[in-house]
Amino acid sequence: MTTPPTTPDGRYIVVRGRLWRATRPDLSPERRETLTRDLMAARREVGRARRAGDREALAKAGQAVDAAKVALGERGPAWWTDGAPDFNRRMARNTPYADWYASLEGEP
Repeated sequence: MTTPPTTPDGRYIVVRGRLWRATRPDLSPERRETLTRDLMAARREVGRARRAGDREALAKAGQAVDAAKVALGERGPAWWTDGAPDFNRRMARNTPYADWYASLEGEP
């Protein structure tokens, strides 16, 4: 698995041309690891609940995924404090990162 490109300011990773908010850089490695483990466990629970058709468990697991992603800084309020807008989930080519993205080798 290759590491996705990260915008020069470190705020986003790019997956299939779309910006996704990066994890908060101020998290300690230990905290980040714990939250990542929590996120992966919650995602496994989402899968189990879907396969079982358990709507209540699915809702609970979905909330756990969201809580982990908010704690990681990937959802919820932007983790940067300079007032810059958040372009999470937008196509890189339609944001101020367009020129940077176009300059990546092998990217459309």
